[in-house]
Amino acid sequence: MTYQELLVENRDLQKKEKASTARIVSLEHQLAQLYKLISGFKSESFISQAVVDQLSLFSGDDSPETVEETPQETITYSRDKKKHNGRNALPEHLPVREITIEPEEDTTGLKKIGEEVTETLEYTPASLIKRRTIRPKYAKADGEGVLIAALPTRPIDKSIAEACLLAHILVGKYIDHLPFYRQIQMFKRDFGWEPAQSTMSDWMASCCQLLEPLYNTLKQKILASDYIQADESPIKVLDSDKKGSTHQGYQWVYHDPVQKLVLFNYRKGRGQHGPKELLAGYSGYLQCDGYTVYDKIGTDPKIALAGCLVHARRKFHDALDSDKKQAEKALAIFRDIYLEERKIKEEAQDDLEARKRQRDIRIKPLLVQIKTWIEGQQFRVLPQSPIGKAMTYFINQYPKLEAIFEDGRIELDNNLIENAIRPMAIGRKNFLFCGSHKAAQNAAMLYSFFGSCKMQGVNPREWLKETLGRIPDHSIQKLEELLPGYQKQNSI
Repeated sequence: MTYQELLVENRDLQKKEKASTARIVSLEHQLAQLYKLISGFKSESFISQAVVDQLSLFSGDDSPETVEETPQETITYSRDKKKHNGRNALPEHLPVREITIEPEEDTTGLKKIGEEVTETLEYTPASLIKRRTIRPKYAKADGEGVLIAALPTRPIDKSIAEACLLAHILVGKYIDHLPFYRQIQMFKRDFGWEPAQSTMSDWMASCCQLLEPLYNTLKQKILASDYIQADESPIKVLDSDKKGSTHQGYQWVYHDPVQKLVLFNYRKGRGQHGPKELLAGYSGYLQCDGYTVYDKIGTDPKIALAGCLVHARRKFHDALDSDKKQAEKALAIFRDIYLEERKIKEEAQDDLEARKRQRDIRIKPLLVQIKTWIEGQQFRVLPQSPIGKAMTYFINQYPKLEAIFEDGRIELDNNLIENAIRPMAIGRKNFLFCGSHKAAQNAAMLYSFFGSCKMQGVNPREWLKETLGRIPDHSIQKLEELLPGYQKQNSI
């Protein structure tokens, strides 16, 4: 073998070794992430090394051999004793049941000089009430017929379920995460009433059919905004074409942070067709992560993409195990960004122009600092290593991250929409799957309303009870009046 051939073979071996090393690092990172998911909740909190070093001043790391004895003195001081705040006051709106306890001794002729009042809490279980509507019938004069009052409109015609019961069942399933079979067990245990599970499913389907025009109104109101956030989350659905198997569907979620409304939209896949169809005609900012489907949607000149700092930060957090020094440097700057954002929001309050100006002065330079640092380090790390992927993701997303600073309304991240998705993620663990694609879209409808109730600070059970009672007779041109928070916003 010639010297030249040996050099070529050596280069090939080095390339293979480098590729093998990169693959080993990548596989070790994937294994670490899987272990975290299996072992429990994966925290994304970060404490910089500087803070750790400060704490270590008091940790006594020095060995006994290196510690010198020093003279000791006793220092005394005094301080004001902190007064305990006591119990939280009980809500004033709660009903009161008064009990008066007289002394066992005879109080005849004694003068009452005051009283001691002690407040405690009781719990009264919910109750089922049989509502009996009686309509007297009257014979008209001269046999002209019978006079009787009309039955009040009910959400589901000829059903025994009133609006309050329907609201209780649906809130139980989609907010308290109680599947129908568990609710049936509770009804049987507490009231001796055992409805069929199919009956409950029919009730839910009928309610969703009744609420569908309101859901479309919610969709139109969100899409009329010029700033929304978007994300997607998987959900398993029974596939009627494949007996015993499930289909991987997706709930696409759209959130309007200004109006505090959220929309869930079920689609059978994660491709661009679903969001592209829903966002047809939309004009404004779309805040999202780095999923390629959003980039394709962003080719529409009417849509401007804004990035998410949390997703960029998360990549560096995931790289802590493989390259702690580099990851901590980025995370420390991200921490400073969020500290400044918190201060700016406190100072600017609702002044969006002031928030934009302060972000340009105090936060944007920190973002540029991360970019400059990455540009100097990016080619010194393995591209397929966790830290290499984190750097590449940040650089690719940087134009979208810059868009955050174009408008004071735009949040630094998509955390608000992830909070809206969380109840669905908890429900997913309880329900495991939806029974059909139609059931998945019905779930999307209810998650939309209940998520909007949460953002508006509205009691979802009270809202749904009132809405189910009103919507059968409500004008379709005025459906917006029934959306969560409408009355609250328009009474100010």
